[in-house]
Amino acid sequence: MAKESMKAREVKRAKMVAKYAEKRKALKEAGDYDALQKLPVNASPIRKHNRCKLTGRPKGYMRQFGISRVMFREMANKGLIPGVKKASW
Repeated sequence: MAKESMKAREVKRAKMVAKYAEKRKALKEAGDYDALQKLPVNASPIRKHNRCKLTGRPKGYMRQFGISRVMFREMANKGLIPGVKKASW
């Protein structure tokens, strides 16, 4: 389980990226890189990091489901993810 502060930091970054998205796009199109550098550092979308929605785990993230591999396996074995079943051949 990730610390609550780490989860909160990611949420804060996501909000800041959304807030400055239009402004960043306009500045990039205008080629005004000096003004772009004056924006907050966390306003850059590259600073966001994918985390598991349930546990906050930063590694082993599966984009298609939005959860980590550990939670994916647990949920798939319990039948909580529709259309996913254990392979057997």
